[in-house]
Amino acid sequence: MELTGRRKAAILMAGLGPEVAAQVYKHLGEQEIEQVTVELARAEDTHAEERMAVLEEFRDLREAGGYIDEGGLSYARAILERALGAGRAKEILDRLTASLAPRPFDTLRNADPMQLLTFLQGEHPQTIALVLAYIRADAAAMVLKNLPPDLQADVARRIATMEHTNPTIVAEVEAMLEGKMVTLFGGDLSQPGGVDVMVAVLNQVDRSTERTILQSLEEKNPELADEIRRRMFLFEDFAQVEDRFIQRIIREVDQQDLVLALKGASDTISQTFYRNMSQRMAEVVREDLKFLGAVRLRDVEAAQQRIVAIARRLEEEGEIIMSHGGGADEIIS
Repeated sequence: MELTGRRKAAILMAGLGPEVAAQVYKHLGEQEIEQVTVELARAEDTHAEERMAVLEEFRDLREAGGYIDEGGLSYARAILERALGAGRAKEILDRLTASLAPRPFDTLRNADPMQLLTFLQGEHPQTIALVLAYIRADAAAMVLKNLPPDLQADVARRIATMEHTNPTIVAEVEAMLEGKMVTLFGGDLSQPGGVDVMVAVLNQVDRSTERTILQSLEEKNPELADEIRRRMFLFEDFAQVEDRFIQRIIREVDQQDLVLALKGASDTISQTFYRNMSQRMAEVVREDLKFLGAVRLRDVEAAQQRIVAIARRLEEEGEIIMSHGGGADEIIS
């Protein structure tokens, strides 16, 4: 059976052992960590032949990378062809060089956001969206925050709905921009396009900018606006909310939803809610959880989303303040 990339990564992590795997995790993004962890949990049923194949592939790629570092691609090809034959050498090098290919807008990765803003202001909204989809989320947030309000919403919509882009067009835009911004180089590259990227950007901007963008999106594409809102605040994020606001949320939540939501929650988030309940309510919830039994994951997630929706409504009504990635609104005590 052909193994997927996620499956291979999980098998390799399992083979490396927990200490080394933990070091690898530090270099993965949140989505990658989640994907590999799910596969890692399923890795118990891996056959010995699969484990050996993955470890051998990893060894071959690692050795090939060393040969490239030592003497370049031609040197690596000559060594591998002697050791493994032309066919196997080509397969390894094709796989390795594909992962080494430069990403679009490589020279803009760590561009100063304000310089980038000045440069992009005269560009077409689609060009701005394309660039912001590839640079770091915090830099994209700074640029987006300082664009005119009508342009903010237009660019946000284009980023969120961006899927596949013609490589030729990307290359042409990149060449044009590189010619104009020869002083901006280096940095880390974010995942391009999609709702997740837009959420990451909005989590970095201030509340006012966030509201302006979401309100405009609500008018033009309500389904997209709703999807972005649902992803911007997760149930686990309640651990960062002040106790007095958690208490206000609990008063609005159906107790059965709370029980179901806590079924799939971490100890940290469970304690966040328990300490903000009355002693009697906490005892009842714990007792209900004890006898709840197995439940479907989608039912737990639905209950958690209903609680998040209540918190969002209370925030819109000015009754609570939830933590925010880009820094909270100014508060006067």
